[in-house]
Amino acid sequence: MALIKKSTTPYNRFNPQQQKKDEHRINADIRVPEVRVTGDNVESRIVSTREAIQMAEDLGVDLVEISPNAVPPVCRLIDYTKFLYEKKKKEKEIKSNSQKTVIKEIRFTPHTDEHDFDFKIKHAEKFLKDGSKVKCYVQFKGRAIVFQDMGELLLLKFAKGLEEFGLPEQLPKLEGKRMFMILNPKNTKKK
Repeated sequence: MALIKKSTTPYNRFNPQQQKKDEHRINADIRVPEVRVTGDNVESRIVSTREAIQMAEDLGVDLVEISPNAVPPVCRLIDYTKFLYEKKKKEKEIKSNSQKTVIKEIRFTPHTDEHDFDFKIKHAEKFLKDGSKVKCYVQFKGRAIVFQDMGELLLLKFAKGLEEFGLPEQLPKLEGKRMFMILNPKNTKKK
């Protein structure tokens, strides 16, 4: 019979948040003999952990271990819930400022008519003005694969028609029964 090692942290299926371990050690969870204390209106210095916890209690804040790998570990005198709120707010702001890449697809066949071609150029122009990438491809069905040169000319003509709005990322490339090309917008519009 094999021994099964039990987890030291109890699993609470009714409150999964409780199971999540704090990412920083605070107050009595700090188990080192001395720490470097920093914070607002506090001079940075090395003190014993007990003295640091007493300083935090006197100020009515928490002692939070910010840099556990430093020698001695760096702890900050702050309100822990406010610290977590500020950290979450910064992460959310960074995430909202990051730009997501949107790729729009436009499909052709080797025998696409001139009117359809112009119609698709207008759509691609709108997509590129909005800051999206455009993936245009020629779909070869059945025996149409013998018209690869027509498909490549079509894609190059498409890139030429959109040269003031976007630049091709690469030359037309054949993968299976599709020849594709990706166009990047020249200047991205901020929303």
